[in-house]
Amino acid sequence: MAVTDTIADMFTRIRNGLQARHDEVVMPFSKSKVAISEILKAEGFIHSFEILNQDAKKRAIRIELKYNEDGNPTITYIQRVSKPGKRLYAPKKRIPKVLNGFGISIVSTNKGIMTGRDARVQNVGGELIGEVY
Repeated sequence: MAVTDTIADMFTRIRNGLQARHDEVVMPFSKSKVAISEILKAEGFIHSFEILNQDAKKRAIRIELKYNEDGNPTITYIQRVSKPGKRLYAPKKRIPKVLNGFGISIVSTNKGIMTGRDARVQNVGGELIGEVY
């Protein structure tokens, strides 16, 4: 079955992997998924990620999920905000602060995919991809 929203599929795979207590999840490769994975790693929500099989036709991304000392996942909420049927765009001043700064919003700008905090610092707005906390 063809997936129309690959980022929502990525978030769902992460959510399902965390709920099933898996150590890692594997998903098809895309540049936007790599950029989102870099943000999740930099913000401390995942341990690491790697690109599997450098052959252009069968590339995949493996994300190593992260849990705290009690065994609870570090990601308690990951959700797609803008959807293919209803795109949500925000100027710099309207990018939401998730949980007063304890969570992150992921924004696709003309300077690349970045956190909402970075977008406000760089004075750019864009499409709200998702929220994580």
